[in-house]
Amino acid sequence: MFQRIMVAVVCVPLLILLFFFLPPIAMPIFISILSMIGVHEVLWSTGFVKNVRISAYSIVLAGLIPFWSFIGEGTFSALCVVFVYFTLIFAEAISSHYTVTMEKMGGAFFFATLIPYFLSSFIRLDQMEGGKYLILTPLVAAFLSDAFALFGGMLFGKHKLAPELSPKKTVEGAVSGLVGAVVSMIVYGLVMRFAFQLEVNYLLLALYGALGSAVSQLGDLSFSYIKRQYDLKDFGNLLPGHGGILDRFDSVIFCAPLIEILWRLLPALKLS
Repeated sequence: MFQRIMVAVVCVPLLILLFFFLPPIAMPIFISILSMIGVHEVLWSTGFVKNVRISAYSIVLAGLIPFWSFIGEGTFSALCVVFVYFTLIFAEAISSHYTVTMEKMGGAFFFATLIPYFLSSFIRLDQMEGGKYLILTPLVAAFLSDAFALFGGMLFGKHKLAPELSPKKTVEGAVSGLVGAVVSMIVYGLVMRFAFQLEVNYLLLALYGALGSAVSQLGDLSFSYIKRQYDLKDFGNLLPGHGGILDRFDSVIFCAPLIEILWRLLPALKLS
C-alpha cells in the first residue's frame, strides 16, 4: 500500500505538469511512450508473440498512432504505415515455416491499435474546445473509482465479484467504486462552477462517473482475464506496488474513450 501511495505522489504532479504546462507536442509523445511500453508488456509477458521482429513492428505501430490523433488522424500517413506493417508481418510469417500463425498476427495488431488509439482520447480531448477543463475527467472517473473500490472492498467486502479473474475484488468494492466515481465527478463539477465560473450539468457528470466507473472496472477485469489465461500476476514491474503500465492503466484504457464519447454527445459543461 505504501508503494502505491508513493507512486501516486510522484505521478500525479507529473501528469498535471504534462496536461497543463508543457507544450502540446508533449501529450502525443507521452501517450506514444505509454502505448509502446503497454504493447511490449502484453506481448512479451504472455509469450503470445515470441517473434522479435513482429513484436518490434507492433511496438512501432503503437508508437505512431497517437501522432495520427495529434495531427487530425493523418489518414494518408496511417495508410502508409499500416501497409508497411502488414507487408512486414506477412513477409515474416511466410518465412517462419508456419510458426507465425494468423492468431498471433491478429493478436499483435489488436493490441498495437487498441491500446494507443484508446489512450489517444486524451489527445483528442485536449484538442476540443475547453480541453483543459475536460482532460482530467477520465483520470477522475477511473483512478478514483479504483481507489474507492479498493478501500470499499477492504472495509465492506464480503461477496466476490469475479473470483476466477480477480479474487480480491468484491461486489461491495465495485459499488463503492461506482459511488465514489459519481461523487468525484460532482466535486469536479463544483470546482469547475466556483473556480472557473462554468455552467455545469451535475446530472450528466454523475452519469459520466457511473458509466466511467463501470467501464473502468470492466477494463480491469478484461486485462485480468488475459493475465489469468497466461498465469500472470502482473504484466510488468515498472511501477512499484502496481506492476506494469498496463496494470495501472488498464481501467483508463477503457474509460478514456467512453468519456470522450460522452463529452462529444452529452457535454456536461457549457464552455461559452
